Amino acid sequence: MVYSDYKVEYSNFDTYFNGEWIPYKEVMIHPEDRGFVLADAVFDIGRTFNGKPFALNHHIDRMYRSLKYVRIDPGMTSVEMTSICQEAVQRNNKYLEMAGDFTIHPWVTRGIGNINDAIPTVCISIKPVNFAAFAKAYVDGVKAIIAKTRSYSTDMMDPKVKHHNRMNFVLAELEAKDVDPKALPVLLDGDGNLTEGMGYNVFLVKDGVLKTPKGTSILGGVSRKIVMEVATNIGIEVVEEDLQPYDIYTADEVFFTRTSPRITPVNSIDNRLIGDGKPGLMTKQLLAAHSERVGVDIVDQALHHSGLKN
Repeated sequence: MVYSDYKVEYSNFDTYFNGEWIPYKEVMIHPEDRGFVLADAVFDIGRTFNGKPFALNHHIDRMYRSLKYVRIDPGMTSVEMTSICQEAVQRNNKYLEMAGDFTIHPWVTRGIGNINDAIPTVCISIKPVNFAAFAKAYVDGVKAIIAKTRSYSTDMMDPKVKHHNRMNFVLAELEAKDVDPKALPVLLDGDGNLTEGMGYNVFLVKDGVLKTPKGTSILGGVSRKIVMEVATNIGIEVVEEDLQPYDIYTADEVFFTRTSPRITPVNSIDNRLIGDGKPGLMTKQLLAAHSERVGVDIVDQALHHSGLKN
């Protein structure tokens, strides 16, 4: 097992690796693979609901846009990649009852050797959703810290590429943990505008309007897109605009969007309480509407599989 809070052992889960199906524990990256040496790799992460992949086409489309941008040919089409992801879920279906649901993690490195002739490394792994990592946030919310470390400049790397060059996220996380071991970081761009966290997008609610940073300096999250659609469908106004720390400090509600939890309520920013410090009304409304869309009570499932609810 890799992480102690996972409730289901996944080392034997069937994993696609360079054309073969092997147990996850046997996946080994060569020390000279450019993905390891230079973070020359792209990836995506989807999940299932009731064992069925959700929005998988959006995740694979985004991954192939990233591959095209960085000029890595994975040796298979997006249709083939999607099919293998679906097969990977089916191969591990025997673990579904214990796991509750799965994450789907395809990744591709440029491989070993010269940049022009390296043979890519391709992997698709399936893991149980790590409900224990986020379930309690639905009840209490999470603390967040605005980090000094900034998002990469768009002059350096287009944020729409989902890549492994993430040292800025690591440094931002360390800063957040220096303040509180359980806090999560929020980054700013070079102009002081809110951008994103380490794998999640940022939303705030002010006077009944749902606001989120513009797409200029962020990864366009699939969960972000879905939540914006859900909000619009139930009559909530959604605005994309430049937002500063002042806006999030004075917000009525704040939450993050991410693949597994979908929506993570935030109770404080830099030790400033958001609202009454509990998940807000719109946050709960969006969680309920999102649950209807996927056919699973998102909160109830997480509480059950994390042991917080019988």
